[in-house]
Amino acid sequence: MLKFVEDLLQGASVEWKTLGEVFETRNGYTPSKKEEKYWRDGTIPWFRMEDLRTSGTLLSTAIQRITPEAIRGKGLFCANSIIMATTATIGEHALLLADALANQQFTNFRIRETYEKCLLPKFAYYYFYILDAWCLENTYIGSFPSVDVEKLKLQKFPIPPLPVQEKIVEILDKFTELEAKLGTELVLRQKQY
Repeated sequence: MLKFVEDLLQGASVEWKTLGEVFETRNGYTPSKKEEKYWRDGTIPWFRMEDLRTSGTLLSTAIQRITPEAIRGKGLFCANSIIMATTATIGEHALLLADALANQQFTNFRIRETYEKCLLPKFAYYYFYILDAWCLENTYIGSFPSVDVEKLKLQKFPIPPLPVQEKIVEILDKFTELEAKLGTELVLRQKQY
């Protein structure tokens, strides 16, 4: 899939920017578990790696939810932004389909207002698979694995014309759907035999 995206971009007139130019970044956090008011009857999705494992990488609802009292700083991560694991489990990301928060394992990437009209969130989501690979190759191993987010923000990010982005998203959506169907079929056949 990654090679396919790179091949499609070769033929298009692509503007290349750095990740830091295109996206605002923020770190996730965990509200204090000692404060019941942050968790009891929560309505706001709060994502952990377990959510990606159980729900996939297009996220709208979380296993755990927080209350508005738990929100601090600049507020929620916006829908259509991306969370990427930059500590512990490296090389995983998801597209947020709802306003939410995530734990400190994730860095949030929100498209800057300047680029909102020329960059499809779903195209960015698919291109982040290439950035996942970069992160895996550039992991710092200390007390726990991590990625230098400042170096990550220097990586090049393509902004092809919107019709090219739409075509890439359309093809990769179909590929992803087919892959899911084949996975389901494989599980069924394994049970059968």
